[in-house]
Amino acid sequence: MLLATVGASGMAFLDSTVVNVALPHIGEDLDTDLAGLQWIVNGYLLATAALILLGGSLGDIFGRRLVFLVGVVVFAVASLACGIAPSATLLVVARVVQGVGGALLTPGSLAILEASFRPGDRSRAIGAWSGLSGVASAIGPFLGGWLVDSGSWRAVFLINLPLAVVVILVTLRHVPESKNPAAVRKVDVPGAVLVCLALGALNWGLIAAGDNGWGAAVVLLPLALGVLCLVAFAVVELRERHPMLPPAIFGNAQFRAANLVTVSVYAGLGVVFFLLVVQLQQAMGYSALEAGAATLPITVIMLALSSRSGQLADRIGPRLQMSAGPLVLALGLALMSTIDAGDSYLAAVLPPVLVAGLGLAATVAPLTSTALGAIDEAHAGVASGVNTTVARASQLAAVAVVPLLAGISGNSYRDGAAFSDGFRTGMLIAAGIVAVGGVVGALTIRNPSRGDRPEEPADHVGRFHCGVEGPTLVTSPRQPAQPAA
Repeated sequence: MLLATVGASGMAFLDSTVVNVALPHIGEDLDTDLAGLQWIVNGYLLATAALILLGGSLGDIFGRRLVFLVGVVVFAVASLACGIAPSATLLVVARVVQGVGGALLTPGSLAILEASFRPGDRSRAIGAWSGLSGVASAIGPFLGGWLVDSGSWRAVFLINLPLAVVVILVTLRHVPESKNPAAVRKVDVPGAVLVCLALGALNWGLIAAGDNGWGAAVVLLPLALGVLCLVAFAVVELRERHPMLPPAIFGNAQFRAANLVTVSVYAGLGVVFFLLVVQLQQAMGYSALEAGAATLPITVIMLALSSRSGQLADRIGPRLQMSAGPLVLALGLALMSTIDAGDSYLAAVLPPVLVAGLGLAATVAPLTSTALGAIDEAHAGVASGVNTTVARASQLAAVAVVPLLAGISGNSYRDGAAFSDGFRTGMLIAAGIVAVGGVVGALTIRNPSRGDRPEEPADHVGRFHCGVEGPTLVTSPRQPAQPAA
């Protein structure tokens, strides 16, 4: 069971960290501009952000193993399509389908562990899942770079196929089916459709603005459609008896504050992992392997320190770390803006990478536990799913908007000198966004009084969020039913 769940989540972790390393090679091979590269990243984020809440609900209703298996199969088929895609357009379509698979399998992996292990073994099982998945996240950039340099960028996607075969066989043989008998047997289809249309249209308009300007119809019409769909989504969720995204959950001030910090931190991360690997390869002449290895210290620091950071926040409260952590991360991003052609790794790249890693390690575990701890345990599954969705959506928006604001568009990423100018501006913008999160944390996050703190700080602190691609916890121990608003 652990092999099945770790293998599936490992595919998702790997995919989120290996693809960016391959972007320059994909752009050259498929002759696509920056907008194409943005869509290759955002196609996956769009589907997962829009559907991950729905994926958890489907597992509760129809069976967690069934939905998990469907997700793995969809992810594998889409990975094959990515690996053989003859054009950037088909690659983007396959990436969207891959995101659908990820949105189905990710909630199922933890829900299966929670439903299948005895309470006495559950914590160790989930700890093993988190640690091993974190290792997959850590080796992702290095593995991606090695695959690109030794073979082809297509191997980055095709490597998922043998993993998927193992996961499917083990799941069929060893994983029992489980459902939530108390789950509301109704799927919020209108909400899911509207949020997909909203995110897709807004992303289309923002990316198109880089090449066409703000006044073009291809920009204004999608943006208008996206706004209308967002408004319609809000109306539907307010009126829906069993909404996918319960509006009442945002009535908690601590939960709102934690998600505001999530927006800023993961928006900044989205920019870093989109722009930095391109800068290292195009401006500094790094190979894909070297570019992947260059960011490895961030994940290593996260794996080493996140658990301790969670424990510290549990003792002293989360406000200090959720204020100082984003500011340290912002400093790391600002230092990254100075990275340019001719610089050495030890002098120019490693120091900001280490600073950013320390800022992340200080922030992510307290951020996760604060978002989940703000909501009562009965609604923890929804709270974690909302936090995941917010993180993915913020990365989606940042990858679409920041390159535009930084003046990076068209084929400028192929010119190292031209890209460096935009990279510098983009990283400073990202640093500003993350710094705002630190200010928000200082002003809005409150430390619980001694009587409010749980006897056992949440086991999920610093374990479910080992990677740097965003929150991955979309269920929690004692998985609840999807509540009404």
